Amino acid sequence: MQSVPKSLRLQIGLFGRRNVGKSSLLNAIARQQVSIVSEQAGTTTDPIEKPMELLPLGPVLLIDTAGIDDEGTLGSLRKQRSESVLDRADLGVLVTEADSWGLFEDSLLEELKKRKVPVLVVINKSDLQMPSKQNLFSIEFKGCAAVTCSANTGDGIADVIEAMLRLAPSDHFECRHLISDLVQPGDTALLVTPIDKQAPKGRLILPQVMTIRDLLDGGSIPMVCQQDGIPSALENLRNPPAIVITDSQAFDLVSEKVPESVPMTSFSILMARFQGDLTEMVRSAKAISNLKEGDRVLILETCSHHPTGDDIGRVKIPNWLRKFVGAQLKFEHAHGRDFPENLSPYKLVIHCGNCMGNRREMLNRIHRCRSVGVPITNYGLTIAYSLGILERALKPFPNVLDNVFV
Repeated sequence: MQSVPKSLRLQIGLFGRRNVGKSSLLNAIARQQVSIVSEQAGTTTDPIEKPMELLPLGPVLLIDTAGIDDEGTLGSLRKQRSESVLDRADLGVLVTEADSWGLFEDSLLEELKKRKVPVLVVINKSDLQMPSKQNLFSIEFKGCAAVTCSANTGDGIADVIEAMLRLAPSDHFECRHLISDLVQPGDTALLVTPIDKQAPKGRLILPQVMTIRDLLDGGSIPMVCQQDGIPSALENLRNPPAIVITDSQAFDLVSEKVPESVPMTSFSILMARFQGDLTEMVRSAKAISNLKEGDRVLILETCSHHPTGDDIGRVKIPNWLRKFVGAQLKFEHAHGRDFPENLSPYKLVIHCGNCMGNRREMLNRIHRCRSVGVPITNYGLTIAYSLGILERALKPFPNVLDNVFV
């Protein structure tokens, strides 16, 4: 059975001081030894992820972090890794002990609230000491739900899971559509999926799989071909497809072969809507016209595949932009969870489709760019703009066209 992608799981971050029992709590919830547990402070180094089915929440990703009060040079690196989890957590679990709440917990709570992340306070080690009424009242006064438990004995773990269910963001349970809201049941969607060096052997890339599944869930009919098969595919259909969705790298070839009357977009642009803020990223794409000689452009990719000779982020997009701008630009790259603290040197940030990340992390990255006035767009929008077909690629999204192209 294929695993649910991390990007579609509810991501639950466990935060707190060193040695308050975050790892023990993760193990107790997962009912298995996921994190190493030790009485020595600082045992957990990097964030540890545990995907699991947590009924009735469904598919979740539990993330155990190193203590954010870690010390020293190595501790600082651990702290940075843990703080990056704040940007992608859908639900924050702040783990503490009885009567030990202080300024550190206040600052951590403030960071979570600043990101509008719901917070559950778990007072661990109840087998050693129960919290005072004053301690509980103080936490509740801060607007937080609090649960007492012992990860060591298992007492109260059911209450922790029940509280997480109550606090889980409602939009996690609401159905977000990748494409099925744009295609009527029974209609055909033609998907163009080039098979090149970057295509994983024996399978499709995740956005293509997600699109096919969403179309099937909506009762539509996905039809898949490579770019050379477009004429035959269109000829074999009794009626034109409701939409054509292509890999962004084939935009120019596909736009030539698909009639103007047929709506066309790309998997990457669908992901910009599904995982981020399409309108904001379209506005940012228009900033490409403002680039000039020597400007620095940051290209971000959440997966960490080994780049090929014609890699889209390292070769193709830089070449398209240089040709469009008519000047030499300076490109820098970041992968995985890496995201620069200082964005001011960049005139543009270009993000991948973020199929390996989640929406909250993407929205946080958009917010950080917007707060310092740096435009952020994505691969598909960048390619469409550079090729002069952005408006056509956005026709399936009339609200975006109305908001941006006025």
